[in-house]
Amino acid sequence: MTAPRKHPTRRHLTRADLAPLARAAGSHRTLAAVTRLQGGTKKGVYRLAFDDGSTAVAYVWSPDEDYWDADPPDLRDPFAHGTGLDLLTAAHDRLTAAGVRTPRLLHADATHTHLPADAAIVEDVTGGSLEEALDRDPRAGAEALARLAEQLTALHAHEGPTFGKVALVDNGGTPDAGSCERRVTDGALRDIEEIAVRDPRAAAARAQLADAVRSLAAEVRPRTRHTLIHGELGPDHVLLTPDGHPALIDVEGLLYFDVEYEHVFLELRFGPHYDVLRAPGLDEDRLRLYRLAMHLSLVAGPLRLVEGDFPNPGWMREIAEYNLLRALEFVTR
Repeated sequence: MTAPRKHPTRRHLTRADLAPLARAAGSHRTLAAVTRLQGGTKKGVYRLAFDDGSTAVAYVWSPDEDYWDADPPDLRDPFAHGTGLDLLTAAHDRLTAAGVRTPRLLHADATHTHLPADAAIVEDVTGGSLEEALDRDPRAGAEALARLAEQLTALHAHEGPTFGKVALVDNGGTPDAGSCERRVTDGALRDIEEIAVRDPRAAAARAQLADAVRSLAAEVRPRTRHTLIHGELGPDHVLLTPDGHPALIDVEGLLYFDVEYEHVFLELRFGPHYDVLRAPGLDEDRLRLYRLAMHLSLVAGPLRLVEGDFPNPGWMREIAEYNLLRALEFVTR
């Protein structure tokens, strides 16, 4: 995969830009201020503040907001670029039906009448992130973490007829890979090739890493159960309501897949807090394969991103460095 293209004319939106969208959502209030929230790489996220003191959040999917500069996602690929209004609405509806909290969808606009891009307005969940709560108030954070564990139990109780993005499977589609483990294995091997041209340590270990992926994949036995998972759930992807209840965000990648894939990401991102989220009965062979594949993905993606104009390249390089070292441990033990 090629690196993101440089985007010298990238422009973020202003209050004047977003006011027509706010009016179209049925708001009779005046849009008083707009703040672009930090952290996203695939869409613009803007807090809308109105003159009566209320707030909402606007999502905007446009080339100016997507630092990956990727082509539209191929829904047949479970791990294709997970962004877009169709993916959001499908995920929102599936989570709501499953009883899993996510910001309420207040308005979806695919007409490009008010902005030259797909856009949506969602509820502003104002209690901060779970990540902030765990740092700021360990007791409140622990209570919210326990509630998140309950939400994940509810999420993972739902299964699909095949694996793939919710927007594909819930509309009767099928993926283009033969199985979850096959897609992960193929992706990991591609990531090794991509990393090897960007880092000499990966280049030196290229053959050993590929052998490790294939060896771990050979241990995985076939399975037909496909669980509803978030796919990239970290504590920064969990917002809290004022009374401390979790709401999942960045849900466009919602998919049916092996639940072990979810737990590998949870373990990586929640670190010492993961034990509260741990689930019984996980397949250890899948966990081992998915851990190595996850580390490789979290090297390839960030290294690709920093070759574009992402505004915080140091953060991405830190992610890549940490995960490269973890991946190399699989071939140096």
